[in-house]
Amino acid sequence: MGKFVLKTAKSGVMFNLLAGNGQVIATSEVYNSKASAKNGIESVKNNCTAVVEDQTKADFTVEKNPKFEIYKDKKGEVRFRLKAGNGQIIATSEGYKDNAACKNGIESVKKNAPAAEIVDEA
Repeated sequence: MGKFVLKTAKSGVMFNLLAGNGQVIATSEVYNSKASAKNGIESVKNNCTAVVEDQTKADFTVEKNPKFEIYKDKKGEVRFRLKAGNGQIIATSEGYKDNAACKNGIESVKKNAPAAEIVDEA
């Protein structure tokens, strides 16, 4: 089972979503407070069943928020970001070599986030 791990960052608090094997699936922004980070976790839990918008395809369909966006970064790696209903990015992924691996990451978020426990290391 997955878990959200709250961690202290240089300028606040952030979280990582870990799969059952301990691998980081998604990371948050840095929040000003632990309470804000916990609200971010709840937002991920509430929005993790969102549709996927694959921006790496030339003729992709623009989906409404909440959504996962698949995109290529400056290094050419494929990543995803989860946007809440208000369009704010609430979680981002590591870089993947291809779309299939990125989509597996999204499926892992969908599987692990809803029932993930919160571990406070902040």
